Amino acid sequence: MPLVLGIETSCDDTGAGLVRDGVLLGDALASSMDEHARFGGVVPEIAARAHLQALRPMVEHALDRAGVALCDVDAVAVTAGPGLATAVQIGLAAGKAYALALGVPLYGVHHLAGHAAVDTLEHGPLPPSCVALVVSGGHTSLLLLGDLARDPITHLGDTVDDAAGEAFDKVVRLLGLPYPGGPAIDRAARDGDPVAIRFPRPLTGPGDARYGFSFSGLKTAVARWVERHDGPVPVPDVAASFQEAVADTLSRKAVAACRDHSVDTLLMVGGVAANSRVRALTAQRCAAAGITLRVPGPRLCTDNGAMIAAAGDLLVRAGVAPDRLDLAADPSAVLRGALLHGPRGR
Repeated sequence: MPLVLGIETSCDDTGAGLVRDGVLLGDALASSMDEHARFGGVVPEIAARAHLQALRPMVEHALDRAGVALCDVDAVAVTAGPGLATAVQIGLAAGKAYALALGVPLYGVHHLAGHAAVDTLEHGPLPPSCVALVVSGGHTSLLLLGDLARDPITHLGDTVDDAAGEAFDKVVRLLGLPYPGGPAIDRAARDGDPVAIRFPRPLTGPGDARYGFSFSGLKTAVARWVERHDGPVPVPDVAASFQEAVADTLSRKAVAACRDHSVDTLLMVGGVAANSRVRALTAQRCAAAGITLRVPGPRLCTDNGAMIAAAGDLLVRAGVAPDRLDLAADPSAVLRGALLHGPRGR
């Protein structure tokens, strides 16, 4: 079976992974997060320079861990969008270079499809139909999936402003907690009361978009509460109450989408899927509704090279035609299929 090298550089993580026939053989990940922390968010130019320094070592580490040589690679998959423009360009240029030097096909993968594909490395092939909740720093979407490599992806709903992960990052600034927001909120919430403050559940009213998401207003509600509060801010209670509002909103809409489309499997992926309360509440509601919940381990929820290799592996095994070496990056690409420009056959 073909050996696929995956490269991921859409944001601040430089990832490389090697997958063959649905099995992760080895991967490596470097993060420039510490360099961005003092700015309270990712600085694109810093991220791009970090990718330049880390990409080749990460590929070499992944090869070492897999026990294979670069010449054993049969195809290269690389994130071609969406993401930070300069960061995506670094990875795509490297992917083209590896593909050209090795004389192997190149697959430009959609970043979000990689998040969906990575679960196959832990739990095996996806069912013929499932709903996917993709929840990360820049994206919150409910998708209806068929064959991830061959079929077009149907968007049931997307975020109209701040994604869930973006709201986490903004709330930690309000509370004086460190960046990145997800882990910081999760830690602080352990000592807090999730019902101490009743923050709004965005777009859950009878006239709202059933599968749509909007977390800007929730972030503003937290800011207003903190501004009005007299005395020291009870950070654990605010963190727990905010986290509960996000988990409640995400899980409620995801289960509704499964019921409405007669789907019995929910796939939850992306960085926010690593949040302990989001995982627990979604699991509880899925169990009550008779829905099978599939969530990768926390390590594979965040950006990594394994997820891009997994998507590339699916594309290669499905016989999807590879991309040309003049493939252009698309930092704002719309998700249509695992291949950046949508599914197509040979």
